Amino acid sequence: MNIERVTFGFFIILALTFSVVFVAGDIDNPDHHDVWVLTIAIVVNLIATGLKLGDRSNVGALLLATALVADLLLIGARVVWIVADTEVGPDADAMATIVSLGYGAVVANVVSVAMVVGDTLMSRR
Repeated sequence: MNIERVTFGFFIILALTFSVVFVAGDIDNPDHHDVWVLTIAIVVNLIATGLKLGDRSNVGALLLATALVADLLLIGARVVWIVADTEVGPDADAMATIVSLGYGAVVANVVSVAMVVGDTLMSRR
């Protein structure tokens, strides 16, 4: 078993799961979405992006592109959260925007995981 592949797969799947954990719940209810889960999702996605650097194949380029999209959307969600934050948290409209950006990151991460699984299944030993 290759530890590099295990680490790579771990962070790819962890990035997807943290993104899903963040968006779970009512889209406009700030009580259903935690700013710390969003922050952890950003950090894990950035680590996954770093692990995708250096692969010069076509699949590697697409994996990096999906990671950059997810990073951009999650960072954008965090910026909106910072701008819209009040004493009781973001209002319903801002929360809907934040979670919508999170759903975009989920889509990018699903594409990434599907590509990794597909590439793994197509590779020979």
